[in-house]
Amino acid sequence: MEHVLKRILPSGIPAALEKADKYRELSQPAEAESICHDVLAVDAENQLALRILGLAVTDQFDATSGARFNQAREIFGRLRDPYEHAFYAGLACERQAKAQLAGGLPLASVGPLFEQALASYAEAEGLRPAGNDDPILRWNSCVRTLLAAGAAAGAEVEPPVDWDADSAPAHR
Repeated sequence: MEHVLKRILPSGIPAALEKADKYRELSQPAEAESICHDVLAVDAENQLALRILGLAVTDQFDATSGARFNQAREIFGRLRDPYEHAFYAGLACERQAKAQLAGGLPLASVGPLFEQALASYAEAEGLRPAGNDDPILRWNSCVRTLLAAGAAAGAEVEPPVDWDADSAPAHR
């Protein structure tokens, strides 16, 4: 028997994407990834498929997932919406940094990834739709991770000062 990939019907795309999202919820990112590739074979620029695919790839990050990190960045780079492009670029950096930190890499090694994530989240914050605080929530998650990692390493780490915030910092 010859093993060849089969194409789904365009009418099956919405149901397939629901399944892909469900597989991610069930911690089966490889299944979600496969479904997204099936959708993209039919509709190469399907934005929801690209988002789910990129997230499924980042769900599989570990301390040595450099190729997967580059793949996720390429996928998220295909998102057309400027907000989503910035937000998901930050998410890829954040998830890679956290995976590397969890894998035992020192904070000094993963710090630049966190900085890239924070820069992307700051950009996304300026582009976000009204009422969407996701970039702020992700920013805060990165800062808390950096603070915890710095404390665990015995370093005195202070959160970055947001000079554009409405309140003045307590110290300079």
